[in-house]
Amino acid sequence: MNRKFIYFINPISGTGNKSQLPGIIKNKTAGQHIPFEILPTNAAGDYTWLKEKIITESITDIIICGGDGTVNQVANGVRDTAVRIGIIPMGSGNGLAFAAKIPKQINKALEIIFAGNATDVDSFYINKKFSCMLSGLGFDAQVAHDFAKHPKRGLATYIKLSVKNFFAAGTYPFELILDGRSIHTEAFFISIANSNQFGNNFTIAPRASLHDGLIDIVVVNKMSRLRMIGAVLKQVSNGQVRLYEDKKYHHNDIHYFQTKKITIKNPGLAPLHIDGDPVETAAVFEIEIIEKAFRLLMP
Repeated sequence: MNRKFIYFINPISGTGNKSQLPGIIKNKTAGQHIPFEILPTNAAGDYTWLKEKIITESITDIIICGGDGTVNQVANGVRDTAVRIGIIPMGSGNGLAFAAKIPKQINKALEIIFAGNATDVDSFYINKKFSCMLSGLGFDAQVAHDFAKHPKRGLATYIKLSVKNFFAAGTYPFELILDGRSIHTEAFFISIANSNQFGNNFTIAPRASLHDGLIDIVVVNKMSRLRMIGAVLKQVSNGQVRLYEDKKYHHNDIHYFQTKKITIKNPGLAPLHIDGDPVETAAVFEIEIIEKAFRLLMP
């Protein structure tokens, strides 16, 4: 099969120096005798024009040089096409890339792209908004909102803001409706995950799979901050999916469900992020899986 690439480079994602990136792309791709084009990412996140270009120019692969937010925007723009998506991780977290075992080193990421092995991966809708990796309500969303406003990018800034918000964080009231049950709780945050990653190889939903047809829901309930550190570390290392049991629910610090759809009521208007980008919150969220949403180039 003849291949034809578009590379999208996000000039502001992450902290790395991208000045060498176009040259590496040109040399390596030309060496594979694959025609290609390099384009900047769209600051507004609008890729509605991309489907027509894919069809008229016979584009086979879209390669995203950026982070999870850029992957979200482009993947949503090319849904319902046969195009394959590759990632050269250049963001601050790179959660989807790391979940897919795509290395951060440019040359190694390109090797995976040139190999051409694509796998169907799931995504999900949250109030009809597309999420390809992980969305969240509460503490981690507030960090995302603060991070978006900060003049400096990168992991060090993210950690600094996480620590600051950790000591300031309060809980929010939520009602979760799934599988015919209604669960009321006070929680620091809720993660809605298709990937097992927060980013930077920090695992929040260790049983999550990119292609199992399920959304993983992780609820970090009200507890002392000291206790929360231990509970989250335990969750990261060996979080277990549990069936809901009313008598035991309020005796557990963290709850971990898998489902195809869920309603989350958010009367306290906890902040929201979608794939690491801050988004306006709502009082109710309808969340459902999108099976085989797009094709991802993976090892």
